[in-house]
Amino acid sequence: MKTGRIIKVSGPLVVAEGMEEANLYDVVKVGVKGLIGEIIEMRQDRASIQVYEETAGIGPGDPVISTGEPLSVELGPGLIESMFDGIQRPLDAFMKASNSAFLVKGLSIKALNRERIWSFKAVAKIGDRVLPGDILGTVQETSVIEQKILVPYGVEGVIKDINTGEFTVEEKICVIETNNGLKEITMLQKWPVRKGRPYSRKLNPVEPMVTGQRVIDTFFPVAKGGAAAVPGPFGAGKTVVQHQIAKWGDAEIVVYVGCGERGNEMTDVLNEFPELKDPKTGESLMKRTVLIANTSNMPVAAREASIYTGITIAEYFRDMGYSVSIMADSTSRWAEALREMSGRLEEMPGDEGYPAYLGSRLADYYERAGKVVCLGSEKRQGSITAIGAVSPPGGDISEPVSQATLRIVKVFWGLDAQLAYKRHFPAINWLNSYSLYADRVGQWMDKNIDEQWSALRTEAMALLQEEANLQEIVRLVGIDALSEADRLKLEVAKSIREDYLQQNAFHEEDAYTTLTKQYKMLKLVLSFKKEAERALANGIYLEKILSIPSRERISRSKYISENEISKIDDILETLKVDIDKLIAEGGVLDA
Repeated sequence: MKTGRIIKVSGPLVVAEGMEEANLYDVVKVGVKGLIGEIIEMRQDRASIQVYEETAGIGPGDPVISTGEPLSVELGPGLIESMFDGIQRPLDAFMKASNSAFLVKGLSIKALNRERIWSFKAVAKIGDRVLPGDILGTVQETSVIEQKILVPYGVEGVIKDINTGEFTVEEKICVIETNNGLKEITMLQKWPVRKGRPYSRKLNPVEPMVTGQRVIDTFFPVAKGGAAAVPGPFGAGKTVVQHQIAKWGDAEIVVYVGCGERGNEMTDVLNEFPELKDPKTGESLMKRTVLIANTSNMPVAAREASIYTGITIAEYFRDMGYSVSIMADSTSRWAEALREMSGRLEEMPGDEGYPAYLGSRLADYYERAGKVVCLGSEKRQGSITAIGAVSPPGGDISEPVSQATLRIVKVFWGLDAQLAYKRHFPAINWLNSYSLYADRVGQWMDKNIDEQWSALRTEAMALLQEEANLQEIVRLVGIDALSEADRLKLEVAKSIREDYLQQNAFHEEDAYTTLTKQYKMLKLVLSFKKEAERALANGIYLEKILSIPSRERISRSKYISENEISKIDDILETLKVDIDKLIAEGGVLDA
């Protein structure tokens, strides 16, 4: 290990000389207390170091020791249900060791518990020839998740010894004879956070990640292995959207990264997730969740690391063949950390002071999402779906972080403060948002849900866009200037907005909607338009059509339980009977 000497301290940036043998991105121990830092720039023998802990109290002359290793995370049993900070220190163990509710400088904590015993069940046998990514055995980590212990990357050979039994993460479970001799394998692996974990090949994502949120699944779907951005102003519901997707999305593992968020928001997550009941398993949502908390009052440099820590853990579970969703809330705070460190390095600033490499750093993160064929002879498929919240100042998405993100991701859920003020949730603006997966996912829906899905979606979107144009006319000359056919379009568009897109996250039946129910609900609303147009063509007044009894039942169809979904078909039949009766009686309905 090479020891250098501090010559400059500027907030989280420390400059040390005598570091000519160190490498870029090496982890270093800074000062007498050994604060954790990472080299981010080298100039001759001078290293610029971003320190992941509070630097108050260190100064010129203090020692800097290079470990010679890059910033890495520990991977193995014990990740699920854990809460880490941005550099993977477990917060519960940290609190016990420091006897404080706040971070204490210079405290070294192992990410994974070295004393906990895990039950390892061997799958491979002595004499098997194994490749990187092959399954050696399994550990039942929680009641929901079975962790697969894989052959580490770079290890290939014949198994000489493997045992089923009780082990800690550091104890030998297997011995593999490689070309370079015997290699002992433990359940604990380490991986550099800035380097993507390898895979066999990348696949085209076509299957949707079902969230149960109708505005997302129907109009702006995200594919498993896709990337989505949720920009929006303060109070528009970014965090709530991510919470809903974490709870209801059909990913098997959830990695939630609170990057520079307010402490009370992370407290809500830490308190709520263990209490939330996973709808698929009936267990606590934490049984399949990893939380990374790096609040706004924690050292700013650790924000930058927290994103990479999260995506590396997500890749680890992807390699087992799981579908993983990673929530980053919010990448704007991460970009602010980049901007602060760039400014202290005296780099040439780009737009609004952000570094010129902002776009490439964002791309590095989002490109690690995707659906892949994993390493190993089994040819498992795994996926990472990345959903990043963006918090543009004042809700202005023309700022650099939003624009750089939108150039990379394929789904844009644009949150609208006006919709939020009207209590319309999720507050996703259907006129501004888009999904580049819509056509591909639409083909999957046509094949697996109903062949009319894409046609209904297109018709509904056209109605919502036409409503926006008609509302301009109404504001200028009043609704009386519209024909009855146009007024009907306004009524149907209103029904799509209020009866279909608006959801109540606290209602047992409305919080989550299956794809089948979504299809039936949308078909019901658009069937009303079709039947009403038939009545108008037969000379029936619009007021009479809008007063039919089945119309109220259409608006309440969202509250029908999944077990009684056939009632939506009954409403459709009743609708046709009511319209037929109107036409037969010339517009007069019995009271």
